[in-house]
Amino acid sequence: MNIQLSEHFTSKKLLRFTLPSIVMMIFTSIYGVVDGFFVSNYAGKTPFAAVNFIMPFLMILGSVGFMFGTGGSALISKTMGEGDNDKAKRLFSLFVYVTAVCGVIIAVLGIIFIRPIASLLGAEGVMLENCVTYGRIILIALPFYMLQYEFQSFFATAEKPQLGLAVTVASGVTNIVLDALFVAVFKWGLIGAAAATAISQAVGGTIPLIYFSRPNASLLRLTRTKFDGRSLLKACANGSSELMSNISMSIVSMLYNVQLMKYAGENGVAAYGVLMYVNMIFLAAFIGYSVGSAPIIGYNYGSANYSELKNLLKKSFTIIGTFSVCMLVLAELLAEPLARIFVGYDDELMNLTLRGFMIFSFSFLFAGISIFGSSFFTALNNGLISALISFLRTLVFQIAAVLILPVFLDIDGIWISIVAAEIMSVIITLFLIFKMRKKYRYM
Repeated sequence: MNIQLSEHFTSKKLLRFTLPSIVMMIFTSIYGVVDGFFVSNYAGKTPFAAVNFIMPFLMILGSVGFMFGTGGSALISKTMGEGDNDKAKRLFSLFVYVTAVCGVIIAVLGIIFIRPIASLLGAEGVMLENCVTYGRIILIALPFYMLQYEFQSFFATAEKPQLGLAVTVASGVTNIVLDALFVAVFKWGLIGAAAATAISQAVGGTIPLIYFSRPNASLLRLTRTKFDGRSLLKACANGSSELMSNISMSIVSMLYNVQLMKYAGENGVAAYGVLMYVNMIFLAAFIGYSVGSAPIIGYNYGSANYSELKNLLKKSFTIIGTFSVCMLVLAELLAEPLARIFVGYDDELMNLTLRGFMIFSFSFLFAGISIFGSSFFTALNNGLISALISFLRTLVFQIAAVLILPVFLDIDGIWISIVAAEIMSVIITLFLIFKMRKKYRYM
């Protein structure tokens, strides 16, 4: 039985509704992890470093789909809360069509300019060639990747989060199976890993298109629409925080790679890659909860149900706090086995990765509040506050920390900088939530 956006949410019901989105985001994050595992163990350290080096750039391009998904979802759910379901379907169709067109344009430009961009970032020699090879194959599937990102938000808005989960699982399983086949069996190395990911992204983007283009049991369907510049700008403003978050994280990852090359060389980049894989999976739980709960928040905001907004905020803090403690404990316990899975073949790299893991894990204790806080304001259609939280968390605080702390603490300063940035962002997020309480009446 489907849970409707208009229902009263207990903690159990809120978890049931958001769980598919949580698992969905985790499966999406597994793409890069699976590639990394097979490339590291079957192709070697340099191709593994190349994947980690170029991945932030590819994530920036794909994040446009996430912007339209989260920003568009906020506007669609608010419109449904106001009772205009026909307009909601037209807006949904507009966002999907625009994302597909943008995906093709961005993919073509990315394929053309990826070599000078990788070179500008510092890749050279064999590593540069690996970056270009991997990146160009991934970019072929970029339109599907952007659509998959977008539909992750739209499935929850359509009251079909379980279907979104099924699509993402199908895509994730495709990636895992093809990685094993192309890299481990056929020995295609980096090319095989990239092809496996590109095909799986095509699966994740195509299935939702087919579903929503036909009569279905959800609240949304692709229909004829017309260009609405105002709604597009509104969606972009609403989703700018998620776009900023993805872009900022990618920029910061590039900066971390530069700092790590300076303080630890290629081993540092490889070690950071392992930490980012785990970070992607763990933070995906927070992002998934935020994506899953956003349509509920947007719907109740649109229907002026302020008592339910208060209920959602209170229960969300409790759920995220519990997640945070569990993630810290889990990360500390799994530090050694996870590091060994990726880089156990190199003792020096293994020790460097394990040291970074034990410090870095404390960031999970703080990250969830800021991620949810940004999404909360997106759902309230306040893109400015949402973007401010993301901008400070993922860019300003991290850049300042990673430039300053290594000067005094050497390589440990790089790992500590992530924790310091998350602590600062929590302080800002809680301040803004308290400051805006009277306007939105969620307290």
